[in-house]
This record gives sequence, structure tokens and C-alpha cells, in this order.
Amino acid sequence: MPRVKRGSKRRAKRKKILDRASGYFLTKSKLYRSAKEAVERGLKFAYSGRKQRKRQYRSLWIVRIGAAAKLSGMSYNQFIHGLKVAGVELDRKILADIAVKDPGAFKSLAAQAKTAIAGAA
Repeated sequence: MPRVKRGSKRRAKRKKILDRASGYFLTKSKLYRSAKEAVERGLKFAYSGRKQRKRQYRSLWIVRIGAAAKLSGMSYNQFIHGLKVAGVELDRKILADIAVKDPGAFKSLAAQAKTAIAGAA
């Protein structure tokens, strides 16, 4: 078997880790082992953070829709149920955007939800 010299590959691998760790405090940005641990930890937080961001946005949309529904005299729960009964298929992102940017349209959606609940009962 031919002899393998790993100099350039090893250097490139270490350089990549140290580049990712630039800006970290003290040895975490200078020494390879510390940098590797810090980068792996950071990547782990980044992965879970991408999942948390989705949850946080959804909860923000729910708060905005709930506040706008309260102004229309409904609870969030009643509003969403009324839309489902009425057959309005708008997701929470769009509903929250309408609630913030176009209160008139949201009022009409709320009225539609109220009539659907009254008709179903």
C-alpha cells in the first residue's frame, strides 16, 4: 500500500474549525481542541435554535390573532373554531399579518366566524 501523507488534509480540517471559532473567547478561538468543542456545542445550539424559532413565531402569531380577536369580541379559540366551521383555510401566519396590517379585513373574518358558529349551533 502506498504511504499517505495527511499534511494538507489535516491542516484544512483544523483551519475550517478554527475559522468557525474566530470571535470566540480566549483559547476557544486559538487552540484546536477547545475550538472544536466550542464549535460543536455552537452547532448543537444552532440546530435546536432553528426548531425553537418556528415555535416562537407560531406563538407570536397566536398572540397577535388572539389580541385582534378580543377586539372583535371573541376569544382566540372561538375565532379559530369559527373559521374552521366556515371553511376559511388561512394559516396563522397569514391571519396574524391581516390582524396587524388590515384590521378591517380581520373584523370581516371575525364576523364570518361568528355567523358560522351561530349557524352550526
